[in-house]
Amino acid sequence: MITYIIRRLMAAVLLLVAVSMATFAIFFVAPRLLGSTPETLAARYAGKSATPETTKVIAEGLGFYDPVYLQYWNWMKGIFLGADYNYGTGIDHCPAPCFGYSFITQRPIWPDLLDRLPVTLSLALGAAVIWLFFGIATGVISALKRGSLMDRTAMSISLAGVSLPIFFTGMISLVITQNLGLGPSDYGYVNFTDDPIGWANVLLLPWVTLAFLFSAQYARLTRAGMLETMGEDYIRTARAKGLRERNVTVRHGLRGALTPILTIFGLDFGLLIGGAVLTEKTFSLPGLGKYALEGIYSNDLPKVMGVTIMAAFFVVIASLIVDLLYAVVDPRVRLN
Repeated sequence: MITYIIRRLMAAVLLLVAVSMATFAIFFVAPRLLGSTPETLAARYAGKSATPETTKVIAEGLGFYDPVYLQYWNWMKGIFLGADYNYGTGIDHCPAPCFGYSFITQRPIWPDLLDRLPVTLSLALGAAVIWLFFGIATGVISALKRGSLMDRTAMSISLAGVSLPIFFTGMISLVITQNLGLGPSDYGYVNFTDDPIGWANVLLLPWVTLAFLFSAQYARLTRAGMLETMGEDYIRTARAKGLRERNVTVRHGLRGALTPILTIFGLDFGLLIGGAVLTEKTFSLPGLGKYALEGIYSNDLPKVMGVTIMAAFFVVIASLIVDLLYAVVDPRVRLN
C-alpha cells in the first residue's frame, strides 16, 4: 500500500510539471509559432496608446527576447520565489506564489484567485453532494428495477439533463423561481462565516442547476455499472451464502460499480474547482470561472493563465485522491 501511494505521489508531481509546461507553451510558445513577435506579445501589457519604442522596452523587461527554456524557468521560479515585472515606467514586485501580474488592474493575480476560490469551491462542493446522492441513488434503483416505468422515466429525465445546456436550465430556473417568489432577489455571493443561511439560500438554485447536469450523467453511469456487476458470479455466490439483498446490493454490487464513478468524479470535481464558467456567469457569482471570462474580455492574459494553472492543479490533485481511493474501493488495486 505504501509503495502504491509513493508511486501515485511521484506520478502526480511529474504530471504537474508536464501541465505547467503545456500551459506555458499554450500561452507563450504557440503564439510565436503562429507568427507573433515579442513586440506583439508585449503589446497586450503596454496598452493601445503605447509607442513601438515603449512596447520594445516592455518586451525586453518581461524577457520575451529570452530563449523559451529561460522564459519557462523564470516563470516557474516566480511561482515559488516571486518575480519582478518591468513594464517600461517602473518595476513591480509580485510576491510568491506569483501566478502572474495584471498590468490592467496593476496587481498580482494570486490574491484575486484566493478571493474568488471560496465562491467556486462552495458552488462545486454543494453541487457535488447533490449530484452524487441523487445520481447514484437513481442509477441503483433504475438498475434494480430494470425495464420498469420508474427506470424508463428516470433515464428519460437523465437524457434531458445531459442534453440541455446549463445556461438554458439556469435561465429557466431563474425565471420560474423569480416569478414564484421562491429565490432571492439578488444572487450576489454571501460568505459562509458571515451568514450561513444566506450563503445556502443564494447557492441553492445554482447547486441544483449544476447538479442536474451531472446527476443525469452519474445516474446513467451507475445504472450501467450496476447492471454489469449484479450479473457477476460473486454476486450469485453472495446470494447463495444467504446474505441479505441490501448487503449484496450495497457492499458487493455498488462497490464494484464505483470505480468508473470515482474516475469521472475526480475529473469533474477538479474541473469545477477551476471555475464553473456557465453557472457563475448565469447567476453572477464572482468565482474563478467569471474571473477568467473577465480576463478574456479585457485581454488580460495573466488572469486567464492563473485560472488555467489553478484548474490544472486541482484536476491533478483530484485525480491523485481518486487513485488512492481505488485502493480502498477495489482491493485488487493494492495487489497489483
